[in-house]
Amino acid sequence: MNPIRCDRTPAWEALNAMLNASGRVFDMRCAFTLDTHRFEAFSQSAPHVFADLSKNLIDCATEQLLFDLADQCRVAQHRDAMFAGEKINRTEQRAVLHWLLRTPSPVIANEVKQSMHPETMDCRAGRHCEERSFPLRHCEERSDAAIAVTLEPELAQVHATLDAMLAFAEMVRADEGITDIVNIGIGGSDLGPQMAVLALDEFVLPGKRFHFISNVDGHELSALLKRIQPQNTLFLIASKTFTTVETMTNVRSAKAWFEALGGTDIGCHFVALTTNVVAANAFGINTTFGFWDWVGGRYSVWSAIGLPLAIAIGGQRFRDFLAGAHDMDEHFRSAPLERNLPVRLALLDVWYRNFHGFTSRSIAPYHNALRRLPAYLQQLEMESNGKRVDMAGEALPYGTAPVLWGEPGTNGQHAYFQMLHQGTDRVPVEFVVVKKPKHNLPGHHRLLLANALAQAQALMQGRADASGHKDFPGNRPSTFLLLDELTPTSLGALIALQEHRVFVSGAIWGINSFDQWGVELGKVLAKDLEIRLANGDSTGLDGSTAGLLTCLRCP
Repeated sequence: MNPIRCDRTPAWEALNAMLNASGRVFDMRCAFTLDTHRFEAFSQSAPHVFADLSKNLIDCATEQLLFDLADQCRVAQHRDAMFAGEKINRTEQRAVLHWLLRTPSPVIANEVKQSMHPETMDCRAGRHCEERSFPLRHCEERSDAAIAVTLEPELAQVHATLDAMLAFAEMVRADEGITDIVNIGIGGSDLGPQMAVLALDEFVLPGKRFHFISNVDGHELSALLKRIQPQNTLFLIASKTFTTVETMTNVRSAKAWFEALGGTDIGCHFVALTTNVVAANAFGINTTFGFWDWVGGRYSVWSAIGLPLAIAIGGQRFRDFLAGAHDMDEHFRSAPLERNLPVRLALLDVWYRNFHGFTSRSIAPYHNALRRLPAYLQQLEMESNGKRVDMAGEALPYGTAPVLWGEPGTNGQHAYFQMLHQGTDRVPVEFVVVKKPKHNLPGHHRLLLANALAQAQALMQGRADASGHKDFPGNRPSTFLLLDELTPTSLGALIALQEHRVFVSGAIWGINSFDQWGVELGKVLAKDLEIRLANGDSTGLDGSTAGLLTCLRCP
């Protein structure tokens, strides 16, 4: 099943016509005045996440046309093909099964459901209902969809690996001699676990310090090695192939440091998260945890790549992390398009990118523990959807992934929010806010929440000033994602929400969101240039590269 490209659908033409007729002058402030129920119409609860979409440049008619676009692009069928295990990654002929990593085993799922009294079951999540901070507008009856029979062997492997990994994590947690865990990886092997460990810092085991090394720039590793001791350090080598140049360069240096300071038991202090067991063994590593070619790097935090997180928060909380993501998977799989939060967010992204011409989106997490979320989402979205050709290799006549950028609030307010409020470009902003803090410092969290609310309000309302310098045009869109608490469960749901959102926008654009060929060319050229930097040969290089090579070799 191939998705239908968005620009070849009737809904695409209808959206263009609507935008040209009235959409370009749409004013949210007037929309709230005319519709006292706008907040209710454009907000909803999904598992562990509440979303307010009402401060966006849409009305019900526009959103309905966007739903028509998703329907005509066969988004639901493409989604179902992914969950059925079809090879939707066409350029690499692979299935896309990262969601399987957080799927409960059938035995566990049945035991949980049988132990729950019907009146206490949350039919949206298949879990015990708790007091809710946000009203659910409706709750469809459903149960977890059955895994395709053809995927049962993969699911069995997933749980065998998960059980072994979590057992090892508990061993490390119990070893008081290991005080420093150093994860060496890059891209998805770094951004995912690093973001998650920082986000869940309140749950991290005391007495363990976690470090993440990714940059081939030796300054990063060198600075860390000055602060740790070989006998107290566990290195986690995160590389699917065990050949990633940046990672293996850092690994070899770490091993040389370890041995130079008297370290002898490589097998006890180095662990590999890889499929290349032979290469890991040749390096001296005995403990390996693997994963599969249907797991893309930016979707791999749920796999063995999540080992640093499992060590940090423990096996049960890591399972909670997976469970939160699975709850969002089931919402994405089962909710109708009109009440499907990943779909609604993706449609807003398409509306802004292709019809309003907005080229970027700012992520503003109002929680310091989520400070690496913007970097994580940059890779997730721009590596997935930063494509210029469709599934057939045909050049696209429209834009795809926006540029994602941001910093935590309130720091961002004193850095780039000036441009968001008064700059010449309109940039949609996505606020990520947590209702309940994990600290007890008086006044801080109320002030933080007030700032998040105020910035979203100011972007929409603006303020008139005749002089111009203090004039805020307003009518600038934002989305508000609200978590009740930042926990392993809610973080898992938030990440899965973003994954599925990227899937939907990619399906509408008709691109393959699961390859990343754009990463490769620079790697190939770097191998050649590394040799040339050593020998000084500039034969055949363009003038700029040859000139710079000479400059870099000059004393």
